[in-house]
Amino acid sequence: MKRPQGFDGRTPRRPRPVTDAAAEVVASATPPAGDAPTAGAPVETEAPASLRYGGSGAADRVSTEPIVVVEPAVRIPVVGAADEPGTRDVDRTRGTAASVVPHAVPGAAVAADRPADAKSAKRALASAERERRRYEKQEVRRFTKRSRRRRLTWWIAGGAVALVTVGIVAGAYSPLMALREVRVEGASRIPAASIVTAFDRELGTPLPLITGDEVHRALEGFRLIETYSVETIPPGTLVVRIVERTPVGVIEARDGLELVDGAGVVIDRPKERPEGQPLIAVDGGVGSDGFKAVAAVVRSLPAEVRSQLVGATAETPDDVRLELAGGVPVVWGGANDSRLKADVLAKLMVVAPPDTVPGYDVSSPEAPVTG
Repeated sequence: MKRPQGFDGRTPRRPRPVTDAAAEVVASATPPAGDAPTAGAPVETEAPASLRYGGSGAADRVSTEPIVVVEPAVRIPVVGAADEPGTRDVDRTRGTAASVVPHAVPGAAVAADRPADAKSAKRALASAERERRRYEKQEVRRFTKRSRRRRLTWWIAGGAVALVTVGIVAGAYSPLMALREVRVEGASRIPAASIVTAFDRELGTPLPLITGDEVHRALEGFRLIETYSVETIPPGTLVVRIVERTPVGVIEARDGLELVDGAGVVIDRPKERPEGQPLIAVDGGVGSDGFKAVAAVVRSLPAEVRSQLVGATAETPDDVRLELAGGVPVVWGGANDSRLKADVLAKLMVVAPPDTVPGYDVSSPEAPVTG
């Protein structure tokens, strides 16, 4: 074990020169002049000249003390307000209390500022949250602006349509649209005044309320009407357009001659055969197939041929024969291709007039025959 110098009886080893750093440490550890040493603290003396300047001999044999390591002063606040002037701190190095300047302790300042920082953080967080919500609302409004505009357009259009509909319905069923006048068109054999009188029950009724059944009820008593149509002209006019039945000829009945149409409806009962109306002779009357074939042939004839027709017969639906003025016969055949046969007959009558030929055969319209 190595002994300290001065205890082995040998010449002590020359101490190392004290460096400037060591001198500074020693100087800082030496209390200032006039201050009383603190109880329990080691008394520090000035180093001998032999130690400072490297002297030797007996004068160098002095007892050495360990170098004092000065710790930084840690100030522990004494119980009391940290920010109040005159707060005392305890110096660990010397064990004494010293007065410190307010806010000299960093920990106390941080502790004092923590509540303010927390409030500021909360306010900043709340402000950021409000900004985020405001931004989201702006984005939602921006992306839904077109849909809102479209919905608004649809609402406006729907409201306008509903308003117009309500106005039309209210006007249509109001007394302003009541029936005041009935106008008849297309009547020749039927007196127009009779048709107007048939609508007396409907006068004063709003035009939209006059149904088809009521019009049919008013016109069903006129058998000469084949078809009809009606038109309403606001505010109060009803136009009735009729098509009268077209006669196809006369037939001999028990009570005399009857002028009939293609459906066998009696139009008139003349005493003599009217000009241009042929005398139809068929077996079975107006309900037979022969009559239907003859009626279809007569209705297909052009006006120049029809005016010269005086008679028509049919034993079967496929054996229709016509008779022109002067007794010139025409073999027609069936009722099929009646339009084509009528055109061929009209051309034959121009090329070969009836008074120049004994007759015509158009049962085969592609190969007609005269003679």
